[in-house]
Amino acid sequence: MQKMIASGLLITFLLAGSCKKDPVTPTGEQVVLNLTTDKAAYRPGEDIAFAADKEAPAAARIRYKYLGEVVEDVAWTGPMWTWTAPAADYRGYMAEVYSKIGNNELIHGVIAVDVSSDWSRFPRYGFLSSFADTENTESVIAGLTRYHINGLQFYDWHYKHHRPLAGTPANPDPVWKDIINRDIYLNTVKQYITAAHGRNMQAMFYNLAYGATNTAEADGVAPEWFLFKDPNHTARDFHDLPEPPFNSDIYVTDPGNPGWQQYLAARNADVYAVFDFDGFHVDQLGDRGGLYDYAGNQADLPSGFRSFNQAMKTAAPDKKLVFNAVNQFGQAEIAQSPVDFLYTEVWSPNEGYNDLANIIAGNDAYSGRSKKTVLAAYLNYAKADNPGQFNTPGVLLADAVIFAFGGAHLELGEHMLGKEYFPNSNLQMTDELKRSLVNYYDFLVAYQNVLRDGGAVNNPPVTTSGTAFSLNAWPPQPGKVAVAGRDLGSRQVIHLLNFVNAADLNWRDTNGVRAAAPTLYETRLNLTSSRTVKRIWYACPDLDGGASRELSFSQSGSSVAFEIPFFKYWGMAVVEY
Repeated sequence: MQKMIASGLLITFLLAGSCKKDPVTPTGEQVVLNLTTDKAAYRPGEDIAFAADKEAPAAARIRYKYLGEVVEDVAWTGPMWTWTAPAADYRGYMAEVYSKIGNNELIHGVIAVDVSSDWSRFPRYGFLSSFADTENTESVIAGLTRYHINGLQFYDWHYKHHRPLAGTPANPDPVWKDIINRDIYLNTVKQYITAAHGRNMQAMFYNLAYGATNTAEADGVAPEWFLFKDPNHTARDFHDLPEPPFNSDIYVTDPGNPGWQQYLAARNADVYAVFDFDGFHVDQLGDRGGLYDYAGNQADLPSGFRSFNQAMKTAAPDKKLVFNAVNQFGQAEIAQSPVDFLYTEVWSPNEGYNDLANIIAGNDAYSGRSKKTVLAAYLNYAKADNPGQFNTPGVLLADAVIFAFGGAHLELGEHMLGKEYFPNSNLQMTDELKRSLVNYYDFLVAYQNVLRDGGAVNNPPVTTSGTAFSLNAWPPQPGKVAVAGRDLGSRQVIHLLNFVNAADLNWRDTNGVRAAAPTLYETRLNLTSSRTVKRIWYACPDLDGGASRELSFSQSGSSVAFEIPFFKYWGMAVVEY
Protein backbone atom coordinates (compact mmCIF):
# COMPACT_ATOMS: atom_id res chain seq x y z
CA MET A 1 0.00 0.00 0.00
CA GLN A 2 1.10 3.54 -0.71
CA LYS A 3 -0.48 6.55 0.92
CA MET A 4 -1.04 9.90 -0.70
CA ILE A 5 -1.48 12.83 1.64
CA ALA A 6 -2.45 16.17 0.16
CA SER A 7 -4.38 19.26 1.14
CA GLY A 8 -5.77 17.93 4.36
CA LEU A 9 -7.20 14.73 2.92
CA LEU A 10 -5.75 11.27 3.39
CA ILE A 11 -6.37 8.99 0.42
CA THR A 12 -5.21 5.38 0.30
CA PHE A 13 -5.13 3.69 -3.08
CA LEU A 14 -4.09 0.36 -4.56
CA LEU A 15 -0.80 -0.12 -6.33
CA ALA A 16 -0.37 -2.87 -8.90
CA GLY A 17 0.68 -6.06 -7.18
CA SER A 18 -0.35 -4.90 -3.68
CA CYS A 19 -1.33 -7.75 -1.39
CA LYS A 20 -3.91 -5.66 0.41
CA LYS A 21 -7.42 -5.07 -0.72
CA ASP A 22 -7.96 -1.35 -1.32
CA PRO A 23 -10.35 -0.18 1.40
CA VAL A 24 -10.76 3.36 0.20
CA THR A 25 -11.04 4.14 -3.50
CA PRO A 26 -10.92 2.41 -6.87
CA THR A 27 -8.20 3.28 -9.32
CA GLY A 28 -8.99 6.21 -11.58
CA GLU A 29 -8.22 9.90 -12.03
CA GLN A 30 -7.16 10.68 -8.47
CA VAL A 31 -7.44 14.44 -8.10
CA VAL A 32 -7.16 15.44 -4.45
CA LEU A 33 -8.86 18.72 -3.56
CA ASN A 34 -8.31 21.03 -0.64
CA LEU A 35 -11.76 22.41 0.20
CA THR A 36 -12.57 25.48 2.29
CA THR A 37 -15.67 27.37 3.39
CA ASP A 38 -15.96 31.06 4.11
CA LYS A 39 -17.16 30.66 7.70
CA ALA A 40 -16.71 28.34 10.67
CA ALA A 41 -20.47 27.84 11.12
CA TYR A 42 -23.69 28.98 9.50
CA ARG A 43 -27.19 29.93 10.46
CA PRO A 44 -30.13 28.06 8.90
CA GLY A 45 -30.82 29.43 5.42
CA GLU A 46 -27.45 31.19 5.16
CA ASP A 47 -25.45 30.89 1.93
CA ILE A 48 -22.28 28.80 2.25
CA ALA A 49 -19.38 29.71 -0.05
CA PHE A 50 -17.12 26.77 -0.93
CA ALA A 51 -13.78 26.86 -2.71
CA ALA A 52 -11.36 24.21 -3.99
CA ASP A 53 -7.70 24.72 -4.73
CA LYS A 54 -8.00 23.20 -8.21
CA GLU A 55 -10.44 21.81 -10.75
CA ALA A 56 -12.03 18.43 -10.22
CA PRO A 57 -12.45 15.95 -13.09
CA ALA A 58 -15.11 16.93 -15.58
CA ALA A 59 -17.53 14.22 -14.42
CA ALA A 60 -17.21 15.11 -10.72
CA ARG A 61 -20.26 15.77 -8.59
CA ILE A 62 -20.90 17.33 -5.19
CA ARG A 63 -23.21 15.78 -2.64
CA TYR A 64 -24.25 16.96 0.78
CA LYS A 65 -24.94 14.34 3.45
CA TYR A 66 -26.61 14.40 6.84
CA LEU A 67 -25.62 11.37 8.95
CA GLY A 68 -24.66 9.36 5.88
CA GLU A 69 -27.80 10.12 3.86
CA VAL A 70 -27.66 12.30 0.75
CA VAL A 71 -29.53 15.59 1.09
CA GLU A 72 -28.62 16.95 -2.35
CA ASP A 73 -26.41 15.84 -5.25
CA VAL A 74 -25.36 18.23 -8.04
CA ALA A 75 -22.83 18.40 -10.85
CA TRP A 76 -19.46 20.05 -10.31
CA THR A 77 -19.49 23.50 -11.91
CA GLY A 78 -16.08 24.81 -10.93
CA PRO A 79 -13.79 25.39 -7.96
CA MET A 80 -16.05 28.04 -6.37
CA TRP A 81 -19.71 27.43 -5.61
CA THR A 82 -22.42 28.05 -3.02
CA TRP A 83 -25.01 25.99 -1.20
CA THR A 84 -27.84 27.30 0.93
CA ALA A 85 -27.84 25.87 4.44
CA PRO A 86 -30.99 23.84 5.13
CA ALA A 87 -33.65 25.26 7.42
CA ALA A 88 -33.10 22.72 10.21
CA ASP A 89 -31.04 24.16 13.06
CA TYR A 90 -28.18 22.44 14.89
CA ARG A 91 -27.13 19.95 12.26
CA GLY A 92 -23.81 18.84 10.85
CA TYR A 93 -23.30 18.00 7.17
CA MET A 94 -20.53 16.56 5.05
CA ALA A 95 -19.93 17.91 1.55
CA GLU A 96 -18.20 15.36 -0.69
CA VAL A 97 -16.71 15.93 -4.15
CA TYR A 98 -16.65 12.58 -5.94
CA SER A 99 -16.54 10.81 -9.30
CA LYS A 100 -18.05 7.51 -10.35
CA ILE A 101 -15.77 4.89 -11.89
CA GLY A 102 -18.12 2.18 -13.07
CA ASN A 103 -19.97 1.03 -9.98
CA ASN A 104 -17.33 2.50 -7.71
CA GLU A 105 -16.54 6.01 -6.48
CA LEU A 106 -13.49 8.21 -6.06
CA ILE A 107 -13.62 10.75 -3.23
CA HIS A 108 -11.71 13.86 -4.31
CA GLY A 109 -12.31 16.03 -1.27
CA VAL A 110 -14.60 16.58 1.70
CA ILE A 111 -15.45 19.35 4.12
CA ALA A 112 -17.94 19.55 6.96
CA VAL A 113 -20.57 22.23 7.52
CA ASP A 114 -22.07 23.21 10.87
CA VAL A 115 -25.54 24.77 10.63
CA SER A 116 -26.14 26.11 14.14
CA SER A 117 -27.58 29.43 15.23
CA ASP A 118 -25.85 29.31 18.65
CA TRP A 119 -22.21 28.23 18.99
CA SER A 120 -22.71 26.85 22.50
CA ARG A 121 -24.79 23.95 21.20
CA PHE A 122 -21.66 22.43 19.63
CA PRO A 123 -18.73 24.51 20.94
CA ARG A 124 -15.37 24.08 19.23
CA TYR A 125 -13.15 26.39 21.22
CA GLY A 126 -9.86 27.88 20.10
CA PHE A 127 -7.64 30.60 21.51
CA LEU A 128 -5.55 33.66 20.75
CA SER A 129 -2.59 34.64 22.89
CA SER A 130 -0.39 37.09 20.98
CA PHE A 131 -1.56 40.66 20.32
CA ALA A 132 1.54 42.40 18.97
CA ASP A 133 1.24 44.99 16.22
CA THR A 134 2.73 42.52 13.71
CA GLU A 135 0.04 39.82 13.94
CA ASN A 136 -1.48 38.65 10.65
CA THR A 137 -4.97 38.49 12.08
CA GLU A 138 -6.82 37.54 8.90
CA SER A 139 -4.46 34.65 8.17
CA VAL A 140 -4.74 33.25 11.70
CA ILE A 141 -8.54 33.41 11.68
CA ALA A 142 -8.72 31.90 8.18
CA GLY A 143 -6.59 28.98 9.37
CA LEU A 144 -8.84 28.37 12.37
CA THR A 145 -11.91 28.55 10.12
CA ARG A 146 -10.74 25.42 8.30
CA TYR A 147 -10.92 23.59 11.62
CA HIS A 148 -14.44 24.98 12.16
CA ILE A 149 -13.39 26.72 15.39
CA ASN A 150 -16.51 28.67 16.36
CA GLY A 151 -15.33 30.42 19.53
CA LEU A 152 -12.07 32.02 20.60
CA GLN A 153 -10.65 32.63 24.06
CA PHE A 154 -8.60 35.85 24.06
CA TYR A 155 -5.95 34.82 26.59
CA ASP A 156 -3.95 37.43 28.56
CA TRP A 157 -5.11 40.26 26.35
CA HIS A 158 -5.89 42.46 29.37
CA TYR A 159 -4.02 45.14 31.30
CA LYS A 160 -4.54 44.12 34.95
CA HIS A 161 -6.73 41.35 36.30
CA HIS A 162 -8.74 43.75 38.46
CA ARG A 163 -8.69 46.45 35.78
CA PRO A 164 -8.69 44.69 32.39
CA LEU A 165 -9.10 47.83 30.27
CA ALA A 166 -6.04 50.06 29.95
CA GLY A 167 -7.13 53.69 29.95
CA THR A 168 -10.78 54.67 30.00
CA PRO A 169 -13.76 53.84 27.77
CA ALA A 170 -13.56 57.36 26.37
CA ASN A 171 -9.80 57.21 25.88
CA PRO A 172 -8.44 53.65 25.87
CA ASP A 173 -4.70 53.19 25.71
CA PRO A 174 -3.40 52.19 22.25
CA VAL A 175 -0.81 49.81 23.79
CA TRP A 176 -0.27 48.40 27.27
CA LYS A 177 1.76 45.80 29.17
CA ASP A 178 0.22 42.51 30.25
CA ILE A 179 1.24 40.76 33.48
CA ILE A 180 4.43 39.34 31.91
CA ASN A 181 5.31 42.73 30.38
CA ARG A 182 4.39 41.88 26.79
CA ASP A 183 3.11 44.72 24.60
CA ILE A 184 -0.60 44.35 23.81
CA TYR A 185 -2.02 46.50 21.01
CA LEU A 186 -5.59 47.73 21.08
CA ASN A 187 -5.92 47.64 17.29
CA THR A 188 -4.70 44.03 17.12
CA VAL A 189 -7.32 42.90 19.65
CA LYS A 190 -10.00 44.77 17.72
CA GLN A 191 -8.84 43.35 14.39
CA TYR A 192 -9.01 39.82 15.76
CA ILE A 193 -12.56 40.38 17.03
CA THR A 194 -13.66 41.78 13.67
CA ALA A 195 -12.02 38.94 11.75
CA ALA A 196 -13.59 36.34 14.06
CA HIS A 197 -17.07 37.83 13.66
CA GLY A 198 -16.63 37.80 9.90
CA ARG A 199 -16.26 34.01 10.14
CA ASN A 200 -19.19 33.50 12.56
CA MET A 201 -16.83 32.92 15.50
CA GLN A 202 -17.53 34.21 19.01
CA ALA A 203 -14.89 36.29 20.79
CA MET A 204 -14.53 35.69 24.55
CA PHE A 205 -12.27 37.80 26.74
CA TYR A 206 -10.23 35.97 29.38
CA ASN A 207 -9.82 36.98 33.02
CA LEU A 208 -9.77 35.43 36.47
CA ALA A 209 -12.89 35.40 38.65
CA TYR A 210 -10.87 36.64 41.60
CA GLY A 211 -7.57 38.15 40.50
CA ALA A 212 -6.00 41.40 41.67
CA THR A 213 -2.46 42.73 41.22
CA ASN A 214 -0.31 44.77 43.57
CA THR A 215 -1.96 48.06 42.54
CA ALA A 216 -5.48 46.85 43.31
CA GLU A 217 -6.20 48.99 46.37
CA ALA A 218 -4.99 52.13 44.58
CA ASP A 219 -7.49 51.22 41.84
CA GLY A 220 -10.42 50.92 44.25
CA VAL A 221 -10.35 47.28 45.36
CA ALA A 222 -11.34 47.18 49.05
CA PRO A 223 -9.21 45.21 51.55
CA GLU A 224 -12.39 43.46 52.72
CA TRP A 225 -12.79 41.77 49.33
CA PHE A 226 -9.66 39.61 49.54
CA LEU A 227 -9.30 36.02 50.74
CA PHE A 228 -6.82 35.06 53.45
CA LYS A 229 -4.87 32.04 54.66
CA ASP A 230 -5.86 32.74 58.27
CA PRO A 231 -9.09 33.82 60.01
CA ASN A 232 -7.47 37.05 61.26
CA HIS A 233 -6.97 38.49 57.73
CA THR A 234 -3.23 38.95 58.16
CA ALA A 235 -1.97 36.79 55.24
CA ARG A 236 -3.59 37.32 51.87
CA ASP A 237 -3.80 34.33 49.57
CA PHE A 238 -1.84 34.88 46.39
CA HIS A 239 -0.50 33.08 43.35
CA ASP A 240 3.26 33.53 43.40
CA LEU A 241 4.80 34.65 40.10
CA PRO A 242 8.53 35.35 39.55
CA GLU A 243 9.41 39.02 39.15
CA PRO A 244 10.78 39.47 36.52
CA PRO A 245 9.40 38.61 34.01
CA PHE A 246 6.02 39.08 35.72
CA ASN A 247 5.19 42.50 37.10
CA SER A 248 3.06 41.28 40.02
CA ASP A 249 1.85 38.29 41.96
CA ILE A 250 -1.89 37.60 41.67
CA TYR A 251 -3.84 38.19 44.89
CA VAL A 252 -7.06 36.25 45.35
CA THR A 253 -10.32 38.04 46.02
CA ASP A 254 -13.57 36.44 47.17
CA PRO A 255 -15.64 35.60 44.06
CA GLY A 256 -18.80 35.47 46.19
CA ASN A 257 -18.33 38.92 47.73
CA PRO A 258 -21.03 41.29 46.35
CA GLY A 259 -18.71 44.29 46.53
CA TRP A 260 -16.06 42.53 44.41
CA GLN A 261 -18.72 41.29 41.99
CA GLN A 262 -20.07 44.80 41.46
CA TYR A 263 -16.58 46.22 41.07
CA LEU A 264 -15.51 43.68 38.43
CA ALA A 265 -18.85 43.89 36.60
CA ALA A 266 -18.25 47.63 36.22
CA ARG A 267 -14.74 47.00 34.91
CA ASN A 268 -16.18 44.47 32.44
CA ALA A 269 -18.66 47.12 31.30
CA ASP A 270 -15.64 49.30 30.48
CA VAL A 271 -14.27 46.44 28.36
CA TYR A 272 -17.55 45.99 26.48
CA ALA A 273 -17.71 49.74 25.83
CA VAL A 274 -14.43 49.55 23.88
CA PHE A 275 -14.30 46.00 22.49
CA ASP A 276 -17.04 44.04 20.73
CA PHE A 277 -16.44 40.91 22.79
CA ASP A 278 -19.25 38.37 22.90
CA GLY A 279 -18.66 37.28 26.46
CA PHE A 280 -16.45 36.52 29.42
CA HIS A 281 -14.21 33.44 29.77
CA VAL A 282 -13.70 33.13 33.51
CA ASP A 283 -10.65 31.39 34.96
CA GLN A 284 -9.72 30.19 38.45
CA LEU A 285 -6.66 28.64 40.11
CA GLY A 286 -8.12 25.34 41.31
CA ASP A 287 -8.53 24.08 44.87
CA ARG A 288 -6.70 26.57 47.12
CA GLY A 289 -7.24 24.61 50.35
CA GLY A 290 -8.73 26.26 53.43
CA LEU A 291 -9.21 30.02 52.96
CA TYR A 292 -11.04 32.70 54.96
CA ASP A 293 -12.85 35.89 54.14
CA TYR A 294 -12.10 39.20 55.89
CA ALA A 295 -14.57 38.45 58.69
CA GLY A 296 -12.86 35.12 59.46
CA ASN A 297 -15.46 32.85 57.87
CA GLN A 298 -14.22 29.84 55.95
CA ALA A 299 -14.54 30.57 52.24
CA ASP A 300 -16.71 28.36 50.02
CA LEU A 301 -15.19 28.94 46.60
CA PRO A 302 -17.52 26.64 44.61
CA SER A 303 -20.59 28.46 45.95
CA GLY A 304 -18.78 31.72 45.29
CA PHE A 305 -18.26 30.70 41.66
CA ARG A 306 -21.97 30.09 41.21
CA SER A 307 -22.81 33.44 42.80
CA PHE A 308 -20.14 35.18 40.72
CA ASN A 309 -21.49 33.77 37.46
CA GLN A 310 -25.00 34.85 38.30
CA ALA A 311 -23.77 38.37 39.08
CA MET A 312 -21.83 38.57 35.79
CA LYS A 313 -24.88 37.40 33.83
CA THR A 314 -27.16 39.87 35.61
CA ALA A 315 -24.75 42.69 34.82
CA ALA A 316 -24.39 41.69 31.13
CA PRO A 317 -27.39 39.49 30.24
CA ASP A 318 -26.69 39.49 26.51
CA LYS A 319 -23.11 38.27 26.88
CA LYS A 320 -21.92 34.66 26.88
CA LEU A 321 -20.27 33.12 29.92
CA VAL A 322 -17.79 30.22 30.26
CA PHE A 323 -16.05 29.22 33.50
CA ASN A 324 -12.99 26.99 33.84
CA ALA A 325 -13.52 24.21 36.39
CA VAL A 326 -9.84 23.41 37.01
CA ASN A 327 -9.70 19.63 37.38
CA GLN A 328 -13.47 19.75 38.06
CA PHE A 329 -13.08 21.98 41.12
CA GLY A 330 -16.49 23.59 41.63
CA GLN A 331 -17.99 22.06 38.49
CA ALA A 332 -21.18 20.88 40.21
CA GLU A 333 -21.97 24.47 41.21
CA ILE A 334 -20.68 26.01 37.97
CA ALA A 335 -22.93 23.72 35.92
CA GLN A 336 -25.96 25.08 37.76
CA SER A 337 -24.99 28.68 36.99
CA PRO A 338 -25.71 30.57 33.73
CA VAL A 339 -22.67 29.34 31.79
CA ASP A 340 -23.18 28.41 28.14
CA PHE A 341 -21.16 25.19 28.22
CA LEU A 342 -18.82 23.40 30.63
CA TYR A 343 -15.07 23.79 30.45
CA THR A 344 -12.54 21.68 32.34
CA GLU A 345 -8.78 22.13 32.47
CA VAL A 346 -7.50 18.60 33.10
CA TRP A 347 -4.67 17.84 35.53
CA SER A 348 -3.30 14.94 37.56
CA PRO A 349 -4.59 12.54 38.79
CA ASN A 350 -6.90 12.57 35.74
CA GLU A 351 -4.16 11.37 33.40
CA GLY A 352 -5.82 8.32 31.84
CA TYR A 353 -7.94 8.15 28.69
CA ASN A 354 -10.79 6.88 30.82
CA ASP A 355 -10.51 9.99 32.98
CA LEU A 356 -11.26 12.14 29.92
CA ALA A 357 -14.39 10.10 29.25
CA ASN A 358 -15.42 10.26 32.92
CA ILE A 359 -15.04 14.03 33.09
CA ILE A 360 -17.31 14.45 30.07
CA ALA A 361 -19.82 12.01 31.57
CA GLY A 362 -19.65 13.83 34.90
CA ASN A 363 -20.32 17.16 33.22
CA ASP A 364 -23.29 15.65 31.39
CA ALA A 365 -24.67 14.53 34.75
CA TYR A 366 -24.06 17.88 36.45
CA SER A 367 -25.96 19.74 33.74
CA GLY A 368 -28.63 17.16 33.04
CA ARG A 369 -27.03 16.72 29.60
CA SER A 370 -28.00 20.29 28.73
CA LYS A 371 -24.46 21.71 28.41
CA LYS A 372 -21.62 20.44 26.24
CA THR A 373 -18.04 19.96 27.40
CA VAL A 374 -14.75 21.46 26.21
CA LEU A 375 -11.54 20.09 27.71
CA ALA A 376 -8.32 22.07 28.04
CA ALA A 377 -5.93 19.11 28.02
CA TYR A 378 -2.30 19.83 27.22
CA LEU A 379 -0.52 17.19 25.13
CA ASN A 380 3.23 16.49 25.16
CA TYR A 381 3.49 18.60 28.33
CA ALA A 382 7.10 17.87 29.33
CA LYS A 383 8.28 17.95 25.73
CA ALA A 384 6.82 21.47 25.44
CA ASP A 385 9.52 22.75 27.79
CA ASN A 386 11.82 22.89 24.76
CA PRO A 387 11.43 23.61 21.02
CA GLY A 388 10.27 20.67 18.93
CA GLN A 389 7.24 19.11 17.29
CA PHE A 390 4.05 17.59 18.62
CA ASN A 391 3.79 13.82 18.44
CA THR A 392 0.98 13.09 15.98
CA PRO A 393 -0.12 9.70 17.42
CA GLY A 394 -0.51 11.15 20.91
CA VAL A 395 -2.61 14.08 19.72
CA LEU A 396 -4.87 12.02 17.45
CA LEU A 397 -5.58 9.29 19.98
CA ALA A 398 -6.46 11.85 22.68
CA ASP A 399 -8.73 13.74 20.29
CA ALA A 400 -10.36 10.50 19.17
CA VAL A 401 -11.31 9.70 22.76
CA ILE A 402 -12.51 13.23 23.57
CA PHE A 403 -14.58 13.49 20.39
CA ALA A 404 -16.01 9.96 20.62
CA PHE A 405 -17.35 10.67 24.11
CA GLY A 406 -19.00 13.92 23.07
CA GLY A 407 -16.44 16.55 24.02
CA ALA A 408 -14.27 19.06 22.21
CA HIS A 409 -10.63 19.94 22.83
CA LEU A 410 -9.21 23.43 23.35
CA GLU A 411 -5.92 23.05 21.49
CA LEU A 412 -5.79 25.26 18.39
CA GLY A 413 -4.85 28.92 18.08
CA GLU A 414 -1.90 30.71 16.48
CA HIS A 415 -0.16 27.45 17.45
CA MET A 416 -1.16 24.24 19.23
CA LEU A 417 -1.24 24.21 23.03
CA GLY A 418 1.33 22.26 25.00
CA LYS A 419 1.21 24.26 28.24
CA GLU A 420 -1.29 26.10 30.44
CA TYR A 421 0.53 29.36 29.61
CA PHE A 422 -0.99 29.79 26.19
CA PRO A 423 1.76 31.95 24.60
CA ASN A 424 4.16 28.99 24.96
CA SER A 425 4.76 27.95 21.35
CA ASN A 426 7.78 25.67 21.76
CA LEU A 427 6.11 22.77 19.97
CA GLN A 428 4.91 23.08 16.39
CA MET A 429 2.51 20.89 14.43
CA THR A 430 3.99 18.77 11.68
CA ASP A 431 2.37 18.94 8.25
CA GLU A 432 1.02 15.44 8.87
CA LEU A 433 -0.65 16.54 12.10
CA LYS A 434 -2.16 19.64 10.47
CA ARG A 435 -3.68 17.53 7.71
CA SER A 436 -4.94 14.88 10.09
CA LEU A 437 -6.57 17.42 12.39
CA VAL A 438 -8.47 18.89 9.44
CA ASN A 439 -10.00 15.44 9.00
CA TYR A 440 -10.71 15.03 12.71
CA TYR A 441 -12.45 18.40 12.99
CA ASP A 442 -14.43 17.73 9.81
CA PHE A 443 -15.49 14.47 11.45
CA LEU A 444 -16.45 16.21 14.70
CA VAL A 445 -18.68 18.65 12.81
CA ALA A 446 -20.20 16.38 10.18
CA TYR A 447 -21.31 13.80 12.76
CA GLN A 448 -22.00 16.09 15.72
CA ASN A 449 -25.58 14.85 15.88
CA VAL A 450 -24.46 11.34 16.80
CA LEU A 451 -21.35 12.40 18.74
CA ARG A 452 -22.67 15.26 20.89
CA ASP A 453 -26.44 15.54 20.49
CA GLY A 454 -28.11 13.51 23.22
CA GLY A 455 -28.29 9.80 23.77
CA ALA A 456 -26.62 7.76 26.48
CA VAL A 457 -23.07 6.42 26.50
CA ASN A 458 -23.12 2.61 26.58
CA ASN A 459 -21.04 -0.47 25.87
CA PRO A 460 -22.60 -2.19 22.84
CA PRO A 461 -22.15 -5.99 22.85
CA VAL A 462 -19.67 -6.34 19.97
CA THR A 463 -17.27 -9.19 19.28
CA THR A 464 -14.80 -9.94 16.50
CA SER A 465 -13.37 -13.06 14.94
CA GLY A 466 -10.51 -13.89 12.59
CA THR A 467 -8.47 -10.81 13.53
CA ALA A 468 -4.97 -10.43 14.91
CA PHE A 469 -6.15 -8.24 17.80
CA SER A 470 -8.67 -8.37 20.63
CA LEU A 471 -11.64 -6.16 21.42
CA ASN A 472 -12.58 -5.04 24.89
CA ALA A 473 -15.43 -2.95 26.20
CA TRP A 474 -14.42 0.52 27.36
CA PRO A 475 -12.32 1.45 29.38
CA PRO A 476 -9.28 0.76 27.19
CA GLN A 477 -6.60 -1.83 27.69
CA PRO A 478 -3.08 -1.70 26.19
CA GLY A 479 -2.72 -3.92 23.14
CA LYS A 480 -6.43 -4.02 22.32
CA VAL A 481 -9.13 -2.13 20.44
CA ALA A 482 -11.61 -0.53 22.85
CA VAL A 483 -15.32 -0.46 21.99
CA ALA A 484 -17.54 2.36 23.23
CA GLY A 485 -20.97 3.42 22.11
CA ARG A 486 -23.90 5.80 22.33
CA ASP A 487 -27.53 4.72 22.36
CA LEU A 488 -29.66 7.23 20.46
CA GLY A 489 -32.84 5.16 20.41
CA SER A 490 -33.20 4.58 16.69
CA ARG A 491 -29.41 4.47 16.28
CA GLN A 492 -26.61 2.62 18.02
CA VAL A 493 -23.20 4.26 17.61
CA ILE A 494 -20.18 1.97 17.85
CA HIS A 495 -16.74 3.52 18.33
CA LEU A 496 -13.55 1.54 17.75
CA LEU A 497 -10.54 3.15 19.48
CA ASN A 498 -7.17 1.65 18.63
CA PHE A 499 -4.86 0.99 21.60
CA VAL A 500 -3.09 -1.97 19.95
CA ASN A 501 0.30 -0.22 20.03
CA ALA A 502 -0.32 1.70 23.25
CA ALA A 503 2.35 0.95 25.86
CA ASP A 504 0.37 2.90 28.48
CA LEU A 505 -3.00 4.62 28.88
CA ASN A 506 -1.85 8.15 29.72
CA TRP A 507 -3.52 10.59 27.35
CA ARG A 508 -1.01 13.40 27.93
CA ASP A 509 1.83 11.58 26.14
CA THR A 510 3.95 13.99 28.11
CA ASN A 511 7.28 13.18 26.43
CA GLY A 512 5.80 12.76 22.95
CA VAL A 513 6.60 9.07 22.54
CA ARG A 514 3.21 7.52 21.77
CA ALA A 515 3.67 4.98 18.95
CA ALA A 516 1.58 5.19 15.80
CA ALA A 517 -1.43 2.93 15.75
CA PRO A 518 -1.41 0.08 13.24
CA THR A 519 -3.83 0.39 10.33
CA LEU A 520 -6.45 -2.34 10.64
CA TYR A 521 -8.27 -3.70 7.59
CA GLU A 522 -11.39 -5.81 7.03
CA THR A 523 -12.36 -6.15 10.67
CA ARG A 524 -15.33 -8.51 11.04
CA LEU A 525 -17.70 -7.53 13.82
CA ASN A 526 -20.76 -9.13 15.33
CA LEU A 527 -23.31 -7.06 17.24
CA THR A 528 -25.83 -8.73 19.50
CA SER A 529 -29.17 -6.95 19.12
CA SER A 530 -32.77 -8.09 19.39
CA ARG A 531 -33.90 -5.25 17.13
CA THR A 532 -34.23 -5.42 13.35
CA VAL A 533 -31.43 -3.53 11.64
CA LYS A 534 -32.38 -1.29 8.72
CA ARG A 535 -29.01 0.15 7.77
CA ILE A 536 -25.36 0.34 8.88
CA TRP A 537 -23.01 3.09 7.79
CA TYR A 538 -19.42 3.79 8.67
CA ALA A 539 -17.03 6.74 8.83
CA CYS A 540 -13.42 7.14 9.91
CA PRO A 541 -11.41 10.39 10.03
CA ASP A 542 -8.43 8.56 8.53
CA LEU A 543 -10.46 7.18 5.59
CA ASP A 544 -11.54 9.40 2.68
CA GLY A 545 -11.31 12.40 5.02
CA GLY A 546 -14.25 11.07 7.02
CA ALA A 547 -16.70 10.49 4.16
CA SER A 548 -19.41 8.00 5.13
CA ARG A 549 -20.10 4.73 3.35
CA GLU A 550 -22.83 2.11 3.55
CA LEU A 551 -21.87 -1.30 4.95
CA SER A 552 -23.40 -4.56 3.93
CA PHE A 553 -24.57 -6.72 6.83
CA SER A 554 -26.43 -9.91 7.65
CA GLN A 555 -28.79 -10.50 10.54
CA SER A 556 -29.77 -13.84 11.94
CA GLY A 557 -31.93 -13.56 15.01
CA SER A 558 -30.07 -11.36 17.47
CA SER A 559 -26.73 -11.66 15.63
CA VAL A 560 -25.78 -8.84 13.24
CA ALA A 561 -22.57 -9.40 11.24
CA PHE A 562 -20.73 -6.69 9.26
CA GLU A 563 -17.19 -5.73 8.26
CA ILE A 564 -15.26 -2.54 8.97
CA PRO A 565 -13.04 -1.86 5.91
CA PHE A 566 -10.35 0.26 7.56
CA PHE A 567 -9.44 2.21 10.66
CA LYS A 568 -6.35 3.59 12.30
CA TYR A 569 -6.96 5.49 15.54
CA TRP A 570 -10.75 5.72 15.43
CA GLY A 571 -13.63 4.35 13.42
CA MET A 572 -17.37 4.83 13.93
CA ALA A 573 -20.15 2.51 12.79
CA VAL A 574 -23.76 3.63 13.13
CA VAL A 575 -26.44 0.94 13.25
CA GLU A 576 -29.92 2.21 12.38
CA TYR A 577 -33.04 0.30 13.39
